[in-house]
Amino acid sequence: MARPGSNSATQTRTRTSLKAPRMWKVLLHNDDYTTQDFVVGILRNVFRKPEAEAVRIMLDVHQRGKGVAGIYPYEVAETKVAQVKALAERDEFPLLCTLEVEE
Repeated sequence: MARPGSNSATQTRTRTSLKAPRMWKVLLHNDDYTTQDFVVGILRNVFRKPEAEAVRIMLDVHQRGKGVAGIYPYEVAETKVAQVKALAERDEFPLLCTLEVEE
């Protein structure tokens, strides 16, 4: 019931459900030139991984051909790829870092 002197128009609320942003995997790829120490350093400094986890991921890269460095929203993942590329170029390593959508 409307209060006296108020507008009696009915307002409807629409509920919108927000979807979580799509997540992206940042992958490091194996090559024959980039040192394992450099890869561990990248994982520790760019991806903030503890030593043991960095070594485990580096071994995945070495043994399986690639490894997941982290999973992030697109903008963050894109920034991580750019950081890895810049550090690899600075130290003259051909380390490949790519993005892949998380299923």
